[in-house]
Amino acid sequence: MQKNPLTSKVALITGAARRIGAEIARELHAEGMNIALHYNASEEEALKLSEELNQKRAASVIALRAELQVPESEKVLVEQVVSHWGRLDVLVNNASRFYRTSIGKVTEYAWDDLMNSNIKAPFFLAQAAAAHLGVHHGVIINITDIHADRPLRDYSVYCISKSALVMMTKVLAKELAPKIRVNAVAPGSILWPEGENTLSEEEKQKIIQHTLLQRAGKPTDIAKAVLYLVRDADYITGEVLCVDGGRSLS
Repeated sequence: MQKNPLTSKVALITGAARRIGAEIARELHAEGMNIALHYNASEEEALKLSEELNQKRAASVIALRAELQVPESEKVLVEQVVSHWGRLDVLVNNASRFYRTSIGKVTEYAWDDLMNSNIKAPFFLAQAAAAHLGVHHGVIINITDIHADRPLRDYSVYCISKSALVMMTKVLAKELAPKIRVNAVAPGSILWPEGENTLSEEEKQKIIQHTLLQRAGKPTDIAKAVLYLVRDADYITGEVLCVDGGRSLS
């Protein structure tokens, strides 16, 4: 029986305490990987998920807090992971911020906040991790958004930041080849927005009607796409995999 190629390899997943990040953690963990769960505000969820996964396989998960907008925090985070396990094989840049920035009302704070979270932090994390990832021909996966190509009204800065993340994916794929593969996953309607971004039932149905498969996706759809790019896509780099039920075509 062939050994799972991911067994005992190490993945650092940002924003891994809940929603899509947590599902990515579960998927990679189920394939035998050791997981570093990064979180910032969601400590309770991160510790709960860490306990859940460690019960399935002892000492296979650690939870690490970091505010990635703080300079040098990315270096400390990577060093913590490598110090614990002695290696780093996969970096998943999942953490991001999402809120309205209507033209005419955009503040410099909102611009800096979204850009720092959605493009600056992933870039400097990738830079900090590159030397370690290169040792074992590692992988970087960036979680972008279909709205990197299809602007979402009233979310101007978010869309710009995700578009930059797509370009970063291509730039790093070229810069870090051949030792490191860099790809992205662009979700469509997977989990509905929360808080001030909550949609009405009418708005949700309108989105579904414009999706070819006529339904919303699930976090597992994104997690499986990440697993494919990590484990099975040995000859793919610099690409963006849209997981949107065909919404981009409507």
